[in-house]
Amino acid sequence: MTDTDTDTAADSAVRSGSPDSAVDRVADFYGAYIDAVSDGTDDLGAELRAHYLTEDFRQRLAAWEEANHADGVLRAQDVPTRWEVRYHDSGAGHLFTTVTLTWGTGPDAGHTRLAVQSDLGTKLISDIEEG
Repeated sequence: MTDTDTDTAADSAVRSGSPDSAVDRVADFYGAYIDAVSDGTDDLGAELRAHYLTEDFRQRLAAWEEANHADGVLRAQDVPTRWEVRYHDSGAGHLFTTVTLTWGTGPDAGHTRLAVQSDLGTKLISDIEEG
């Protein structure tokens, strides 16, 4: 199966979501954010951060980015070729998802896993850590 065949199969998959699901909101954010960064739409990326991330986390993210010279949402300087979001756990008013970012294609593709915390009350992302 070639990359084109894989893309066609993935494109034909049924996708759905709910604004009531914190997991879906993380997936929606990463999909839209990666598209915006890939397209070079700086304003959209900032608008998405304002909509999906808590104010406190946006401030901490800005400090992380300045110290690390990288995009804090992606924890990288590049844009991934694929993303995947899975439910991990919940408790104490938070939901935890694992975001897997794929870098490149084929057998040499690399992967980064991020632990993303969302507040259940607001469904806003309140932390991202490598893990």
